[in-house]
Amino acid sequence: MKHLFPMALLPSLACWHTAYGAEAVQDKTSRPDPEKPNVIIIYADDLGYGDLQCYGDKNVETPHVNRLADEGIRFTNVHAVAATSTPSRYSLLTGEYAWRRPDTDVAAGNAGMIIRPVQFTMADMFKHAGYATAAIGKWHLGLGDQTGTQDWNAPLAASPADLGFDYHYIMAATADRVPCVFIENGEVANYDESAPIEVSYKKNFPGEPTGKDNPELLYNLKPSHGHDQSIVNGISRIGYMKGGGKALWKDENIADSITTHAIQFMKQHKDEPFFMYFATNDVHVPRFPHERFRGKNPMGLRGDAIAQFDWSVGQIMEALEKLGLAENTLVILSSDNGPVVDDGYDDRAEELLNGHSPAGPWRGNKYSAFEGGTMVPAIVRWPAKVAKGQVSDVLISQIDWMASLGELIQARLPKGSAPDSQKRLGNLLGTDTTDRPWVVELASNHVLSVRTKDWKYIEPNDGPAMITWGPKIETGNCSIPQLYDMKGKGDERENVATQYPEKLFELQTILRKVRAGKL
Repeated sequence: MKHLFPMALLPSLACWHTAYGAEAVQDKTSRPDPEKPNVIIIYADDLGYGDLQCYGDKNVETPHVNRLADEGIRFTNVHAVAATSTPSRYSLLTGEYAWRRPDTDVAAGNAGMIIRPVQFTMADMFKHAGYATAAIGKWHLGLGDQTGTQDWNAPLAASPADLGFDYHYIMAATADRVPCVFIENGEVANYDESAPIEVSYKKNFPGEPTGKDNPELLYNLKPSHGHDQSIVNGISRIGYMKGGGKALWKDENIADSITTHAIQFMKQHKDEPFFMYFATNDVHVPRFPHERFRGKNPMGLRGDAIAQFDWSVGQIMEALEKLGLAENTLVILSSDNGPVVDDGYDDRAEELLNGHSPAGPWRGNKYSAFEGGTMVPAIVRWPAKVAKGQVSDVLISQIDWMASLGELIQARLPKGSAPDSQKRLGNLLGTDTTDRPWVVELASNHVLSVRTKDWKYIEPNDGPAMITWGPKIETGNCSIPQLYDMKGKGDERENVATQYPEKLFELQTILRKVRAGKL
């Protein structure tokens, strides 16, 4: 297979290494079509509402994201669809609530493709509108036709190419799950014939070491809970893997690798409109950023990882400047769910918080039904159309981004596609501050919540109050209905369901109708 870059070049991006706006030489021959702006979604993983300097973080400097916010709109009331990765990504790319399907929970590394080729995706939408399309970075939506049947040593039967992406360079799942290889256009990138790949989520392969049985081989990170199966790059993972050879990634080079491929895609398509889904891994465990960033932050590896994410943002923005594309490129930066501190590796993230609140003022974290599970940072920058220096508290759900971007490019969506996505382009561009009437949030235990601008309802659930398998996170479970007044502090501490029965009934009715597809 032809690769965009030799792997040896990936750690070096010296030609793009200055701050993205500094002395950028623009290519004036490039074609910015004002009717068809380039669109880039920068989708961070496990980045909390409070994790960025422009959202009040005092422990990490994020100058590139800060600049993005200064030159566009910083939103303060944007919700991912779910408090975990796979369902959020499914919903973003399809415009359908993931909870409408039974197979959209956090995916194993050998999951079959969750979005099916017959579905019309955001990438399909852009492709049919004349855009070049790419998915680069974390995928975590399955590959191949069926779970556990992939032949990783040959072209996969199904890949993002079947979902409208002209080009993809992706991680099969997450960094903590095998297989620890990149997939480029449906095949393992830099495939090593001398080390054929086998993957199992049921049992280990004979003679292969694991984190549980061979802790002496964990020279980069050790697990704190779970994550003690196959070892790759001195870090044990979830699942079992054999082989890989030179195709195996090094965690410290992941950000360099995906950023390099993203910039190359932009360079190749600078003379036509393009859509790029750029999904970073940095803040998700295992956190092991490049040595350029390690040891530089008082919060340890998690802080270093946030700084590395900011660097990637800067590289993308500088590339746009140098290619003459910055003025007519719509950049949307956000996260797939709320933050988590100890999510399975002993990286001292809890010990080194130093007063930092990853979820900002919100209760709960990743996995939770409380606001910290789905309240995420979101920034929009488009110099040609969006006034800079704005802060907006308009209520937004990521479920609407497919229909809204479709409205932007005047796309024609097939009947039945993006069934839960509403056209709310004005919210994204700052021309309409009318709140979405409600958003629906999904916790990891399938509990649904309804949030309006002023109220929050969490449906009853008899599960435990705390996650029982590892992270110290409140689930949001309660055996009675929960109603919170979000007009004041919005800290979800006082359940006022008995004080406002009419409001409780109103939000329960919204959820009932949404479930039934009547809203």
